[in-house]
Amino acid sequence: MLYQLFQWLDGSVPGAGVFNYISFRAAMAVFVSLLISLWWGKGIINLLRRMQVGETVRDLGLEGQVQKQGTPTMGGLIILSATIIPTLLFAKLDNIYILLLLVATVWLGTIGFIDDYIKVFKKDKRGLAGKFKVVGQVGVGIIIGATVYFHPEIRTRVEIPEVLAEQLDEADLNIITEEDGTTHYMLNRKSPNTTIPFMKENEFNYSSVLGLFGHEAREYTWVIYILVVIFIITAVSNGANITDGLDGLATGTSAIMILALGVLAYVSGNVIFSDYLNIMYIPGSGELAVFIGALVGACIGFLWYNAYPAQVFMGDTGSLALGGIIATLAILVRKELLIPVLCGIFLIENLSVVMQVSYFKWTKKRFGEGRRIFLMSPLHHHFQKKGIHESKIVSRFWIVGIMLAVLSIVTLKLR
Repeated sequence: MLYQLFQWLDGSVPGAGVFNYISFRAAMAVFVSLLISLWWGKGIINLLRRMQVGETVRDLGLEGQVQKQGTPTMGGLIILSATIIPTLLFAKLDNIYILLLLVATVWLGTIGFIDDYIKVFKKDKRGLAGKFKVVGQVGVGIIIGATVYFHPEIRTRVEIPEVLAEQLDEADLNIITEEDGTTHYMLNRKSPNTTIPFMKENEFNYSSVLGLFGHEAREYTWVIYILVVIFIITAVSNGANITDGLDGLATGTSAIMILALGVLAYVSGNVIFSDYLNIMYIPGSGELAVFIGALVGACIGFLWYNAYPAQVFMGDTGSLALGGIIATLAILVRKELLIPVLCGIFLIENLSVVMQVSYFKWTKKRFGEGRRIFLMSPLHHHFQKKGIHESKIVSRFWIVGIMLAVLSIVTLKLR
């Protein structure tokens, strides 16, 4: 809203033109989200305490569980409000990428809120039935996948020689002239492409999968693409949900992943950087930096209250939304194949649960008694069982998360 206002005032109010710069608006989004999460967060925590919205902790024999009993949950409301408000203030609200992220944030945040509400107020520890969670995740996956595939404003561009550009219709071109007079001829493409990490010729077209069944089969590429998007959003949102088991763990690791995606979004939306790095240029994706700035500020502000010993838990309200947002960001900047690296913490937490449950069931059927791979799953509880203090576990997971984020950014040049 402020962007549109200052666009209208540009020329009549000194300094109004600064709102044209994404870097300025992203910085302001970080600042405002920090203020909201720190100032408003305390009020939300006090409100949750008065409403007796406390966490019910199962006795798993872990250190510190008794102290956590009754700690306010549904703190994800702090993250959501501190993300949405600065985005509405500083982002271009007619940008399709921003609109998709707002939809994903509100949609998944609502699913998580309903789950927390049932657990807290209906006293049902199971929360929202798993099938309804999956339906909600599939629904937002269909919206995002279909929009990215079919929306006319979501395109990628590739630079072509001037000789070739002269043979094409101007409607298919975007001509960009730099300050030094250099001209770039960018071919507009509407194609289901993504980036393959660590590869030199690093573009993958989803239609090539169906091309194996004949050229006519390519018409159904949208089905494959939407299914992939649904799987990614469901897996990453559930991964964030499972990781949210120690004070500051999900918040800190999510902030690291989001920062890395912010770098990828910024360079992908800048014609000069994308040309230098020889990566896919995605017009309009640079605006994602504003949303990402707001989300990073919200996570850092929330960490003020969520760090050990936590004064509030994010609950499913925050964890499902955070995971879904990270997945959506990766999809929008065409880096979804990088998720196993960037979201390695979420992946290993998910796998630890799958491995534990599968092995237990198999050994119970084979030997008559269930056996375990880990002392407890998810993985962070395994280390707790080994006697490592949770603040040390969280710090080490953050360090691993930073290493994975750096590796993800390095893939821009490491091929």
